[in-house]
Amino acid sequence: MIFRVRRSAAFAALLLILAGAAAQDYPTKPIRLIVPFAPGGGNDLIARVIGQKLTARWGQQIVVDNRPGAGGNIAAEITANSAPDGYTVFQFNIANAIAKSVYKKLAYDPVGDFAAVTQMASSAFFLVVHPSVPASTVKELIALAKARPGSLNYGSSGSGGSSHLMMELFKSMTGTDMTHIPYKGAGPALPDLLAGQIQLIFAIPATTLSLIKGGKLRALGVSSAKRNPLMPELPTVAEAGVPGFEGSAWYGVVVPARTARAIVNKLHEAIVAALHEPDVSGRLSSQGVEMVGSAPDAFAQFIKSEIAKWRKVVVASGAKVD
Repeated sequence: MIFRVRRSAAFAALLLILAGAAAQDYPTKPIRLIVPFAPGGGNDLIARVIGQKLTARWGQQIVVDNRPGAGGNIAAEITANSAPDGYTVFQFNIANAIAKSVYKKLAYDPVGDFAAVTQMASSAFFLVVHPSVPASTVKELIALAKARPGSLNYGSSGSGGSSHLMMELFKSMTGTDMTHIPYKGAGPALPDLLAGQIQLIFAIPATTLSLIKGGKLRALGVSSAKRNPLMPELPTVAEAGVPGFEGSAWYGVVVPARTARAIVNKLHEAIVAALHEPDVSGRLSSQGVEMVGSAPDAFAQFIKSEIAKWRKVVVASGAKVD
C-alpha cells in the first residue's frame, strides 16, 4: 500500500513537471479562439483585436472561429469536448452564464467543464429603436408598447442571450408585451433593424454608436447604472423611467477543464498585457468597452455570481427560449 501511494505521488509529480515544461514552450502551433456569435458583433470585435496581439506576441496564429447558434451553446459544447492542451480557447460571455437558467438541458456545465482565464471586458447596452418608431424617450416607448401589445418586434443576438434577457427584464419591469425575433448574433440583427423589419434592440455601443450618430437609429437609454461617456446626454434606462434597471454584457476567456494551470496563467498574462496596450485600450474604449483583466480565480467566482444573478431574472420575467 505504501509503495502504491509513493508511486501515485511520484506519477502526479511527474505530470506536474511535464505540464510545466509544456507551458514553457507553449504555444508551438496555432490556437483556435472560438467565438459563439457571428462576425460583426461585440464578441467578434474583441476576439479579433486580442487575437492580433497574441499572434504578434507569440508568433503563432490565433484563428478566430465563429460558431454561432443556440445562444452560444454550440461553441461552448465544442470547447468543453476539446483537448485540454491550451490550443482551443473559448470566448465565454454573459450568454453562457444565462444558459443554465433558460435551457432545460445543456450538453456542457458552464462551471465544471471550463477553467477560467480572465474576464477581458464589459460593455453596457444602448436601447435603440428604428426612426419610424414614434417614441423619443423610454417612457414614450413603454406607453407605445402598452397601447399596442405584441406589435413591436425586438431583435436579439440569440434566444437566451444577453440582449434577449435584457429586453425580457425590461418587459417584466415595465409590464409590456413585445415579440422576440432571435438572430445568430447582433451583427445579423442590425440590417433588419435598419430596414425596419424589427423595431428595437438592446445592443452594445460598438455596433450601434455610428448608426446613432448618423441618424439611422435612435437611442433611448443606456442599460448601465451610470451614463455612458460616449453619449453623456443619454439617460440610463433607470433614470428614464425604469428604476432599478441595470445590466451589461461581458466577455471572458476560458479553456477546457483540466488544462494545466501553467498554461492558464500564461494565457492570462498575455491577454491582460494585450488589454493594457494603448492602441487596444484606446480602440475598445472608443467603442464603449471597459477593460477588466481579472485573475483566473476571480473570473471563476464572477461566472458563478452571474449564473445566480440571471437565474433570478429568468424566474422573475418568465423568459423562455424561442
